[in-house]
Amino acid sequence: MLYSALKNALRRFRKDERGTIMVETVIALPLLVWALAASYEFFEVHRYMSARDKATYTIADMFSREVSSINTAYMDNTKILFDEISNDQGVNQIRVSIIKFDEETNSYSISWSEVRGIGDFIALTSADVAQAFNELPIMNDGEELILVESQSTYQPLFNVGLTDNLSIDTRVFTSPRFSPQICWETQACG
Repeated sequence: MLYSALKNALRRFRKDERGTIMVETVIALPLLVWALAASYEFFEVHRYMSARDKATYTIADMFSREVSSINTAYMDNTKILFDEISNDQGVNQIRVSIIKFDEETNSYSISWSEVRGIGDFIALTSADVAQAFNELPIMNDGEELILVESQSTYQPLFNVGLTDNLSIDTRVFTSPRFSPQICWETQACG
């Protein structure tokens, strides 16, 4: 008798459909909220990266058009411009380096390198780029190249799988347009 009553109670419980919407909501709602947060976060990190790409390209283009010597004030204002274009007053850093190729020694060298902002960048030296054939483009003898690098830190708003302090790095190469070389204020050009 007890077995029969237990069997009937389990059968009624299995056929009872009351509360199924609540169970479905408890299962599906967290997934929907996560998907919405992840969509927002992935769009935002893409927007963040795109703004930094555009700012870095603008800075590289600005240097490529320069015909006068670059000085400290110019570099300081370059960092301010980068922050304005990227619409961020956060932790941004830029490094501008002028790289020259010498065919006789088959190596690259640094004419000058300057860093502005807070981050991991340090000014490049000729030893850093001397044999950087995999990272730098093929150049003619005596040709100069402008390398503009930027580094920013993205802080995710939601925890959807992105790491905290996501480093966004951008690197742009360009050649001087209107003069054969870009000189630093204390460097002899000629």
